[in-house]
Amino acid sequence: MVFRGTITDAPDFDASADAETLYNAMKGIGSDKEAILDMVTSRSNAQRQEIIAAYKCSFGKDLIEDLKYELTGKFERLIVSLMRSRAYHDAKEIHDAIKGAGTNERCLIEVLASRNNTQIHEMVAAYKDAYGSDIEEDVIADTSGHFKKMLVVLLQGTRDESGVVDADLVEQDAQDLYAAGEEQWGTDEAKFIMILGNRSVTHLHMVFDAYEKIAEMTIEDSIKNELSGDFERLMLAVVQCIRSVPMFFAKRLYKSMKGLGTADNTLIRIMISRSEIDMLDIRECFRLRYEKSLYNMIKDDTSGDYKRTLLNLCGGDDDLAGEFFPEAAQIAYKMWELSAMTKVQLRPSVRPAPDFDPAADAQALRKAMKGFGTDEDAIIDIVAHRSNAQRQEIRQAFKSLLGRDLMKDLKSELSKNLERLIIGLMLTPAEFNAKMMRKAMEGAGTDEHALIEILVTRSNEEIQAMNAAYQDAYKKTLEEAIQSDTSGHFCRILVSLVQGAREEGPADVERANADAQELADACNAESDDMEMKFMSILCTRSFPHLRKVFQEFVRCTNKDIEQIIKKEMSGDVKNAFYAIVRSVKNQPSYFADRLYKAMKGLGTDDRALIRIMVSRSEVDLFNIRKEFKETHDESLHEFIQVETMIGDTSGDYRKTLLILCGGED
Repeated sequence: MVFRGTITDAPDFDASADAETLYNAMKGIGSDKEAILDMVTSRSNAQRQEIIAAYKCSFGKDLIEDLKYELTGKFERLIVSLMRSRAYHDAKEIHDAIKGAGTNERCLIEVLASRNNTQIHEMVAAYKDAYGSDIEEDVIADTSGHFKKMLVVLLQGTRDESGVVDADLVEQDAQDLYAAGEEQWGTDEAKFIMILGNRSVTHLHMVFDAYEKIAEMTIEDSIKNELSGDFERLMLAVVQCIRSVPMFFAKRLYKSMKGLGTADNTLIRIMISRSEIDMLDIRECFRLRYEKSLYNMIKDDTSGDYKRTLLNLCGGDDDLAGEFFPEAAQIAYKMWELSAMTKVQLRPSVRPAPDFDPAADAQALRKAMKGFGTDEDAIIDIVAHRSNAQRQEIRQAFKSLLGRDLMKDLKSELSKNLERLIIGLMLTPAEFNAKMMRKAMEGAGTDEHALIEILVTRSNEEIQAMNAAYQDAYKKTLEEAIQSDTSGHFCRILVSLVQGAREEGPADVERANADAQELADACNAESDDMEMKFMSILCTRSFPHLRKVFQEFVRCTNKDIEQIIKKEMSGDVKNAFYAIVRSVKNQPSYFADRLYKAMKGLGTDDRALIRIMVSRSEVDLFNIRKEFKETHDESLHEFIQVETMIGDTSGDYRKTLLILCGGED
């Protein structure tokens, strides 16, 4: 195994001299924390064990106990944990996860899914030595069901590590997994446990590829469909670790620091356990996925001596670097390959209502708005539980039966965000898109993000229908409106997209290679030439073709297209190209990110929230929900519930959004 850690053996190491340095740093009143952290983070774990022994020999004292006495808080936890051997550190993490009232299932998942056989065996022995009990028995006593069974399998440390792959067994395992899940009603969990818990990493890579061909979806998507709760999380972690342990930890680190507050135990555990193994690869995977260096995220999210120690373990700022390390380049290439192979079944959250009666709905809506006061609940219940096509029938029935304009009545009876949301639902998709484009450009400022989001994510057919609706409603072409409201290369990108003439169809491999090379060559050109070349390819080629182009771009340049856009471009042009790349890679994930940004922080961008919830509710909002939970560790339903409370005194706006969301994940 090639280690790519940031901490290595210190040259000219002298354990006795280091022990004396630490003793002097803690002698007298106060302690020299800087000397302690510099010493501890510049020695390997094996060298630290020698320092502990030398300290006891020289001073007759326990170094760890002295450190605990002298230091406090998170800094103490981090330094003391660094002084433990890796096996004893893992054993303590498992013990802390299962002792007391609750269980920290995520810690159990992280440790047991990511360790190799040798690390598992050493941890089991260390646990027995430290706590006088059997780790397997303690885990069994504290967990249950299929989750418990898989943990027990992983605790055996018996995964095949021979490296030998049997092609027939690969096909058989792929078929068995398909038969155990997607092919039948109900799931044969034992089959998933047996195969994912025992087969070699190389073998499972090939099984996952074979599975995708059979099931036309990734193994991850099948696990999400078939399993639930902690068992689902554990199996996904195992799959992620089979695919790439560094990427698994990059995701865990991001989740430990994003949002309000930091999950310090997770951050400490990962930074310590990976610092001598693969921290360089984790850093690159982090930058690849989150457009930000791990170094800068730690710097922004922590403080004091704790921060300095973590940054020493991290070892460097990758935002200053250009190219990938080999591991990250391979992962970037594989991510595009997976994106190309995955056939995502788009799932809406709003479907046509059964036993639909437009006349009865029209009468019920009239009753809800007649007389003094308005029955908002009745309006919401009808509008949010009908498909858009059914709502158009209700509009027509309202006019035919009552001689009234339903839209005008709704506008006069409702107000603020509830009115905007209900009216948005009642418009046809083309009318709604046209209105959203108009709103993005009217008044003093321009909402460039809205223009980008709509034009990048709509199909040719949807863009053409929107163009017609815009002309009909506002008596000028959408292209003219864009040209009068934007400028430069950004204007050209939008004009190109608003034609609704993107190529359709599969990737042309030969042409994709040529396109990738053209993009690579453009990276060395002047800024204007580069942006024009990117536009000529990113705004015109089909999404399946662009997936192949972006994959080959990694091969040509050893860089990911997202990083190039972020580094070489700026402003609205950068945002537009970046949105195209994100949509090509995974459009539901792009929308999940847009929803998160619309609600997080101070104040909610209600226009963006309404736009996405209305436009995606009958397309892929269920997929967006899944991506939201995966990325942010919180359900979209829960996030809406919390973030829309301020300013929505009646709760009707929030209630409608939650109906559109379609449920808790």
